[in-house]
Amino acid sequence: MNINMLMQQAQRMQKDMVSNLKKAKEELTNTEDNSLAGDVLVNVTITCRNVVKRIEISPDLLQDEADMIEDLIAAAMNDAARQAEAILEEKLQGANSGMGLPPGLSGLF
Repeated sequence: MNINMLMQQAQRMQKDMVSNLKKAKEELTNTEDNSLAGDVLVNVTITCRNVVKRIEISPDLLQDEADMIEDLIAAAMNDAARQAEAILEEKLQGANSGMGLPPGLSGLF
């Protein structure tokens, strides 16, 4: 195999990977995830790009102390962020698949 063919193949693979990653990031901007805390007292909706879209607080919770409300909001947001991160990793791995990268290298992109 000649070096020019290898370089062209590498350039095509790089172009495909950049295109796949761009598409995945665009999809993730619009992908939303909900997280509940305190038996549905707090519901947080967040995108996979960590943009909080909505926080819903049950009227029952508003009668409690502020500390409890703050803790439940923090718990729901942290859970939503973890779930969004898991979706992000899954999508980006999918974008890297088929590139023929050795095991462990696909996580770098």
